[in-house]
Amino acid sequence: MTDFFPTGQIILVFSIILKIFWEILKAWWWLPLPIILFFPLKSLYLWYIQEKWGEKIEWVMLEIKIPREIERPMKAMEQVISNFWAFYDPPNFREKWIEGKFLLGFSMEIASIDGVVHFFLRIPRNVRGIFESAIYSQYPEVEISEVEDYTKKVPQNIPNQDWDLWGCDYMMMKESCYPLKTYASFFETTQEVKEEKRVDPLAVLIEGLSNLKPGEQFWFQIMATPITNAEVAWIDEGKKVIDKIIGRPLPPKPKSITGEFFKTLLTDQPPFAPEKKSEERVLPGLALTSAEQERIRAIEQKLGKQAFKTNIRFIYLAKRDVFFKPRLRLGLNFSVGVSTQDLNGIKPWGKTITKVTYPAPFRKKRVYLRQRKMFRNYVKRLPPLYPRSPGKGVFVLNTEELATLWHFPSRMGAPTPAFPRIEAKKGGPPPEIPTE
Repeated sequence: MTDFFPTGQIILVFSIILKIFWEILKAWWWLPLPIILFFPLKSLYLWYIQEKWGEKIEWVMLEIKIPREIERPMKAMEQVISNFWAFYDPPNFREKWIEGKFLLGFSMEIASIDGVVHFFLRIPRNVRGIFESAIYSQYPEVEISEVEDYTKKVPQNIPNQDWDLWGCDYMMMKESCYPLKTYASFFETTQEVKEEKRVDPLAVLIEGLSNLKPGEQFWFQIMATPITNAEVAWIDEGKKVIDKIIGRPLPPKPKSITGEFFKTLLTDQPPFAPEKKSEERVLPGLALTSAEQERIRAIEQKLGKQAFKTNIRFIYLAKRDVFFKPRLRLGLNFSVGVSTQDLNGIKPWGKTITKVTYPAPFRKKRVYLRQRKMFRNYVKRLPPLYPRSPGKGVFVLNTEELATLWHFPSRMGAPTPAFPRIEAKKGGPPPEIPTE
């Protein structure tokens, strides 16, 4: 029986088709390249011009020394951080894509050096007045001075043969709209509460930091950037979470022209005709459990305050002859104190922990690279996984949460003698003395 399509003719047809395809490819291979490369090149260009713009920023390190007695409530620090939010200055289109401008942040840090605890604030020099005014408005008795960056006082090639380190970035356990456990939960209900009745969430950290020996250092860093819902849609996220808790149906997705075309063919309904909605019974608030009501209330309270895009990390570093690995529990225990099962919490992010358990090949080399990245990111105040996306290492905290994590503890709250305090604030000249 003779084949209808001989094998030779099939091969000939395919060879002609391949030849035509090859000629088209040779002539037009470059056509899809702009589409394929657009987004990578766009990101690379933006990264380059932002690096150039960022190099022009002059940073200053401020140390804040607090007096022997400080009776201001933690809410005063929340007001300070609210004033920090005035630093918010988003770029317009030209500033972003031509000049490379981006949202600047600042860093609130606590460092224990040989057992002596210090409070630091790293900010752009041109906005120093905003930050100092915010602090003095609530804590007029503190002493603020410009100092050398403490991270520059150790060898910059750590880990090396003399120094070792352990560190990590934190991540949030749930969505950013869920709040951490804040100072309001530590029995501080009024500004008039007696000092001895306060429970300071920083006390356990500072007490542990004061026990470090010579040659040991512990660095705790909170990098914060003022934002709105336009930069990070965390308010929209919070509203969706509330709707999910209540059981409110999600809004319908926008209808496509193609879908409406086929629906018209199959059902004879006019395109984009409104669908019949079944009667929905809205459950009253009492139908929710007390835990659900509390979660909704907590989320709404967090959404109502100014927000900051935040990254938190810590590093324990010491000379190898005094390196005491259990010290890293200071950072881990501190995170437990501000975490709850019902709402939210922070925990070490596995991708940044300076530890590798598997696979075994090149384990020491991989640990070394993680340590170097952690040290570099801390010293240069870079986000986690830089230059890649920070992922879960960056989240949103509001003013109340940041005030809980970084504030000036009272002597009753942190009685450790290794915490430096000034005896009295330096006074200005009497008002009757002329200044000019």
